[in-house]
Amino acid sequence: MQRLTLALPGNEHFAGRLAQAYGSDVGRIETRRFPDGESYVRLHGEPAGQIVDLICTLTHPDPQFLLLAFAADAVRELGAREVNLVAPYLAYMRHDKRFHDGESVTSRTFARLVSSTFDKLLTVDPHLHRYPTLSAVYTIPTITLHAAPLLADWIANHVEEPLIVGPDEESQQWAGAIASRIGVPHAVLRKTRHGDRSVDIDVPDLSIWRGRTPVLVDDIASSGRTLAVAARKLAEQGMRKPECEWCMPCSPRMPGPN
Repeated sequence: MQRLTLALPGNEHFAGRLAQAYGSDVGRIETRRFPDGESYVRLHGEPAGQIVDLICTLTHPDPQFLLLAFAADAVRELGAREVNLVAPYLAYMRHDKRFHDGESVTSRTFARLVSSTFDKLLTVDPHLHRYPTLSAVYTIPTITLHAAPLLADWIANHVEEPLIVGPDEESQQWAGAIASRIGVPHAVLRKTRHGDRSVDIDVPDLSIWRGRTPVLVDDIASSGRTLAVAARKLAEQGMRKPECEWCMPCSPRMPGPN
């Protein structure tokens, strides 16, 4: 089966490793901006008759998606058999209901745009809170990979006496999965959000685990505010300095684990 891997700018290293792992040809996407802000996109590679995988972790989805749409249309027009999106971080999953009158439920809109542009989607640990699966909102075939097993094994090998801590109720699924895999306790904190950059964290009494090293685990670290507040609240209980992990390999504005 012939495949061609094309990376949006900033994703070339990951795309190269991915293509090497599954034996794909590697092309290149050239982009630039015209003086009025419009985008120029040119493909370097031969998509005709091939399955084409476009690689882009959607950490800045608004400018990135338009480039993806231009590239996807180009490879389709040039004869690609199939056009897929590989997005380790899948944006616009957190707004999964209308919290206030007049709000746009952006997860549904973005899912419709992606589903109308690509044939398949592969991502890692999407933020599934109110949706049971991606198929509840995406109409194309999707594949979800999970980072929790790899993180669990890393924690087991590098952290002495860990206590897995989820900073809010939504992190229960990741904290529980990691703790269960390596046979250690876990706790979930309670978050109250006052705005995009203002949160309070309530911490239960964790004194029975004071000899363990807290490992904070979450799926998205956007600004890091929730993790920072949780770490401070753990310190106030006399806990050890926490480690910090998250299940997304490429979360917005954050460089990676630790």
